[in-house]
Amino acid sequence: MSHDQQEHDRDPVCTFPVLPPARGRAFAQSWWGLAWLRALEDGALDGAAVKSGRRLARAGAVGAVTVRPGRVTAVVRDARNTAHRADILVPQLSEEQWVRFLDLAVEQAGHLAALLDRELPPHLIEDAAVSGVDLLPGIGELEPECDCDAWDHCGHTAALCHQVARLLDEDPFALLLMRGRERGTFLRELHVRSTAPRKAPSATESETETGAETEADGVDAAEAWAAAGILPPLPALPPLPDTPGVPPSLDTGATPARGVDPAALEHLAGRTAVEAYRLVGQDPGAPSLAELPAAQDAVRLAGGAPPETVADRLAEGSGRGREGLAVAVRAWRVGGVTALALLDEQWQVTGDALARARAALEAAWEADERPPFRMHGNHWTVPGEPVQLRLGQDDRWWPYRYENGRWAPAGDPDRDPATALATARLVSEKEPGPDGM
Repeated sequence: MSHDQQEHDRDPVCTFPVLPPARGRAFAQSWWGLAWLRALEDGALDGAAVKSGRRLARAGAVGAVTVRPGRVTAVVRDARNTAHRADILVPQLSEEQWVRFLDLAVEQAGHLAALLDRELPPHLIEDAAVSGVDLLPGIGELEPECDCDAWDHCGHTAALCHQVARLLDEDPFALLLMRGRERGTFLRELHVRSTAPRKAPSATESETETGAETEADGVDAAEAWAAAGILPPLPALPPLPDTPGVPPSLDTGATPARGVDPAALEHLAGRTAVEAYRLVGQDPGAPSLAELPAAQDAVRLAGGAPPETVADRLAEGSGRGREGLAVAVRAWRVGGVTALALLDEQWQVTGDALARARAALEAAWEADERPPFRMHGNHWTVPGEPVQLRLGQDDRWWPYRYENGRWAPAGDPDRDPATALATARLVSEKEPGPDGM
């Protein structure tokens, strides 16, 4: 923070130092900063005054900004370098509204953790608005006062509003101070509320409402330990859902921060949910994808139907191009890392592995039905046909077919080469094989 944090916590008045001119950048990046500017633009009757204020703020004409409950103040110099005191009055929340806001803050662990870490979560502001507690100003709530005697927003108050939007990007807790609570006081109230023990009902209240005796607060540790052997077993874990969870949409309408691509972030969250689902339901001995190289991880991410812009980035990151990435995704869907390695790498079949492969090929067909194969490494290609078998390190045969100028996976692998070849041949539209097959 650019202002004195300790003074912010002690004093219900906080002064922010002068900010440098905002040339070449937007005045607000955050959700609350943009909402503040929207309240100014929707409430000001004179659009020219708003534009004039924007020019003054961009040129650095706004002095130090003082924020106190219900009021924001600064000295603004106009185009003639004349100084004017500008104020923005903001309605304070009632004590009842603050109680409701604190209740909402402690209801969800995520909100509470963020606030205690001195962050103001946007979802808390949204939840509070639904409950009738509006931290962000609405139309007409930014009441201007200026010694230039303008009866509505003038260039000076509009310039101050633009500067406040920048300050809210730095410190959204200034919203709480404007509405009547400085940060330190609010966090102390929050801490007390979150750590206060739940009050047990009196015996009279309990008997009146339920006819039962009041339960004791807690259980003696020795009694709990002694009873461990006779307690019923814990309930079984809930079953895995039918499908992975769907992350929330990031399409909020707000301008994203520089360097953040919401579409890419939303797609990444979705694929993370799929991977988490896989990890929960997999065999504990199954391989982890945590150490995938970036090029292979790009293929994994592309398997979730990303938006076009994200697909282009993944194609570039994988080093395959769009067509090559599409083939790699097919391999990934068939067999993950193993199938992707089989697509990209060729190995020489020798010794016992070659003997097992030849035995499998001889046993799969009668002598007069066995197709001719041309062997190259671990690839067995049928001359004159756009089909091929690839032998994996685990002695499984993977069906491939030739299409669009490249070999592509055609289905699941099998230990029987005849079954794998039949899978490769089950293509409704066969393309001509490569020259010389």
